[in-house]
Amino acid sequence: MRIGEVASKAGVTVDTIRFYERRGVLPQPDRQPSGYRVYGSGAIERIRFARELQALGFTLGEVIDALHTYDAGDPDCAS
Repeated sequence: MRIGEVASKAGVTVDTIRFYERRGVLPQPDRQPSGYRVYGSGAIERIRFARELQALGFTLGEVIDALHTYDAGDPDCAS
């Protein structure tokens, strides 16, 4: 999926996705030879999850930390 489709399905703007990439909420996507970003469906889930955490009161820094802990594997409540 291209960035516009992901933005539409996740309910955010294209700028939000680019911001999330810069901050580390989203990993850098693969790119087509033309330079277009290519995302998997997991990007939508990750954006929605990040937005839900922020709606619960977590700061963006805390969201990033939680996602990186999850990405590292075997997360638990203590981490």
